[in-house]
Amino acid sequence: MNNGVQRREDEPLLRGQGTFIDGLRDPALAGAYHAVFVRSLEPHARLLSVDTSDAVARPGVIGIFTAAEIDIWPLPPRLPMMNKAMYRPMLADGVVRFVGEPIAVVVASSVPQGVDAAEGVIVEYESLPAVVDLEDSQRDQVLLHPHANTNVSFKWTSPPFATDPFAACDAVVELSVRHPRLTPAPIEPRAGAAVWTPEGRCVSWVCSQRPAGAKYVIECALGLEPGTVRAIAPDVGGGFGAKGGYGCYPEDVVLAWTARHLAHAVRWCETRSEAMVAMGHGRASTHRVRIGGMLDGTIRAYEAHALQDSGAYPSMGTFITSNLKNSGTGVYAIPEAVVSGVSVVTNTTPTVAFRGAGRPEAACDIERAVDRFATAIGIDPVAVRLKNLVPEDAFPYTNALGTTYDSGRYAEALNRCVAAGHYGELRAEQTARRARRDPVQLGIGVSCTVEITGGGEGESSSLSVHDDGSVTVIVGTSPHGQGHETTFADIVMNELGIDRSRITVLHGDTDLSPFGGGTIGSRSAQLGGSAAYGAAQAAVLVARQRAADQLEANVDDVVADVTSGSFYVAGVPSRSLTWADLGPIDSTCDFKPVGGTFAFGACLAAVEVDTETGVVTIRSLVAVDDAGTLLQPMIAQGQVHGGLGLAVAAVLLEEMAYGDDGEPRTTNLADYPLISAAELPNFETLEMETPSPWNPLGVKGVGESGTVVGTPAIHSAVIDALSFFGVQHLDLPCTPERVWRAIHDMA
Repeated sequence: MNNGVQRREDEPLLRGQGTFIDGLRDPALAGAYHAVFVRSLEPHARLLSVDTSDAVARPGVIGIFTAAEIDIWPLPPRLPMMNKAMYRPMLADGVVRFVGEPIAVVVASSVPQGVDAAEGVIVEYESLPAVVDLEDSQRDQVLLHPHANTNVSFKWTSPPFATDPFAACDAVVELSVRHPRLTPAPIEPRAGAAVWTPEGRCVSWVCSQRPAGAKYVIECALGLEPGTVRAIAPDVGGGFGAKGGYGCYPEDVVLAWTARHLAHAVRWCETRSEAMVAMGHGRASTHRVRIGGMLDGTIRAYEAHALQDSGAYPSMGTFITSNLKNSGTGVYAIPEAVVSGVSVVTNTTPTVAFRGAGRPEAACDIERAVDRFATAIGIDPVAVRLKNLVPEDAFPYTNALGTTYDSGRYAEALNRCVAAGHYGELRAEQTARRARRDPVQLGIGVSCTVEITGGGEGESSSLSVHDDGSVTVIVGTSPHGQGHETTFADIVMNELGIDRSRITVLHGDTDLSPFGGGTIGSRSAQLGGSAAYGAAQAAVLVARQRAADQLEANVDDVVADVTSGSFYVAGVPSRSLTWADLGPIDSTCDFKPVGGTFAFGACLAAVEVDTETGVVTIRSLVAVDDAGTLLQPMIAQGQVHGGLGLAVAAVLLEEMAYGDDGEPRTTNLADYPLISAAELPNFETLEMETPSPWNPLGVKGVGESGTVVGTPAIHSAVIDALSFFGVQHLDLPCTPERVWRAIHDMA
């Protein structure tokens, strides 16, 4: 563990020396044409005609292509269990299903010429009924994909109750929790570039969290042999799940096609307004929740049923309700539980696995339910939580849904959090404010949550120790702000004894690392890090054998001294060899996880609500996070801060709004209230370390923990303040208008 190392990624970015696609100056892209996409202005309509005759004759236009001209396979649903009939054409073919869907691509000598020509493409629509409401979609009265005969894109359920456990409960509470649609809004919108080499290979620069996925999709869609495409993800200005999933978007595939068709390099960068409607959105679901238990605070039963918005085409957002199966019962030892999910298509932007990807939703469900249960039986919400937490000696613990948690110290996390946040003092102040009917009421929210991190497919790493003792490590994960180069270099340094300054970490290029699950799902440190660790260990084994041969000793007697990066026979350190003495060494590791690890934490939020204006101000926010062994505490803390920032945004401000007609109402950052530093409080974060037994580093994921633990605590704090007026629930986001109306509706 290294507390003081400076991130090696930061200096070039701070100096403006980053390599982002829109500013890429690769010689292969010299004189590249520019692509501009013509996008649907209708949420649901037949395409009667796409007239390009005037536009194609405008200055600088190289060509304009529609679905009729391109020979590209459509994009299937992201996962095989989704409705296979709901494929997505790379350019709209006959029907458009959301505002922002690409209809045609204009290729021109410059961006202004491309924009001018795109505005000259005349699209004639025949409007069709738009479906936005999830319940309406589920009724199948208007089918978005008629060939599928349903709007259901994915459906699942856990085993049902054998008998009704709620019948024996003293108190049963039901509620509905709405998780509004959000935009990931990375600082860099999507961008891409493509060129074909004389040897017939495609080099595709992708703004991606998963370049290996982009390589695979482009090859499959264009009918290419494996290895034809080289996908490169240079610096990526944020992803948050929107650039994960497939690893690319239809625009990236179309770009590769146009570059091949025109035998010329083509590049593209979307505008912010395009990104608001065409880049994947997150959340967008409604959950029905029921909880039951006894008057002494024991929780006996829980169920949650999720209705998820897929948007127009099934993507990763379709699948995220399945995280209810992983952590639906949260940190609580609830004996019986049932969860289920239904995803449906609507005439909106497709949804993605946005930061947290179903885990903030699952956490909000159970935490809001516990708060409501505590209110119903008249017991303090912290006391109810402590009574029902999975005890430390129960791990590995299998919950009522069949998911096994690897390790945890939930009570310690919650107790540390309420102590650091001065919970008792806050309650006393709240009582005093209520007694004097203060116009600014105090609300207190507490959460204790668990989330699955990592799991799924493994990761690979290769390592080379060169003649001079320097090292090159290649990993399949592709970072965009997570500090992988710093973290992985230190993992290797700690195993080899070679200073981090002599270790180069390479990533984001499928010619170097053709396989990799990408940087999604809080998986990189535990999977990519474990692969780098394994490759380093394998190199040490080779080095010890070579040292044994040169020192004429038994390999078991050779000491690998990581403090000096040398090898010697035990007891004879004066006669030692360095890595440079042993010749080049190559090693690899394919790391396969046992399963997902389960990070956990607790959060205490205190908010002040101005009852005359509805304005909510966060007074304090304390979070305790346990992500197993912390490899880089500074980087982990930065991840937690980012997650807490998103939690504040999700609770107080942000929502992608659509009208009943399917028209987006928040198409730029003037309409969408993106969180800024001005709205964020100072965070107090505390770290715990409960190592996971399921990977050699003991690591769990931390990239999404702040969002998971912070969202329900802040939400509960707002509702707690409003409970003085009899308000039991408020849908997110808790905007001033919504808060003010809730107060005055109860008056």
